[in-house]
Amino acid sequence: MSHTANRNPRGIPDPDHHTPSGFSLEHRPDTSNALVSTYPWHLAPEGLATRRQLRAQGLRPGGQPIAAQVMRVNRRTGGVRVGYLYRVECAKPVRPMTSRKWGALALAMLARRTCPRCLLDVGYCIPRSYGICGMCIAAEEQRAT
Repeated sequence: MSHTANRNPRGIPDPDHHTPSGFSLEHRPDTSNALVSTYPWHLAPEGLATRRQLRAQGLRPGGQPIAAQVMRVNRRTGGVRVGYLYRVECAKPVRPMTSRKWGALALAMLARRTCPRCLLDVGYCIPRSYGICGMCIAAEEQRAT
């Protein structure tokens, strides 16, 4: 398929020309060798869901292959964003957390709440930009002035 018919005399793609799938030709995915169906954003058929949508329903893909994908153009960068879709009827329930997983999660969250300078659990996750708690930041600013 030639894209020259949709270009102006300078060879620049015509931004007003869109294909039936909703993608302009310069952003349309190459589906000649694609093994999955491609849909425009928000136009996927019923029965397909992303990982986040499955998780909100208490499900997981469960090892099934990707059934389809949705694509959209990222307005900020101009690149194409892709979301993979899975069949809801083939999804499995989310595995419950074991006591060891809950313990590991609790230790990880404790590490995020502990200030490395004063070694106190401050009750909130310490921002990575500072790396120390608010009291240590205030004390450091007082010393600087």
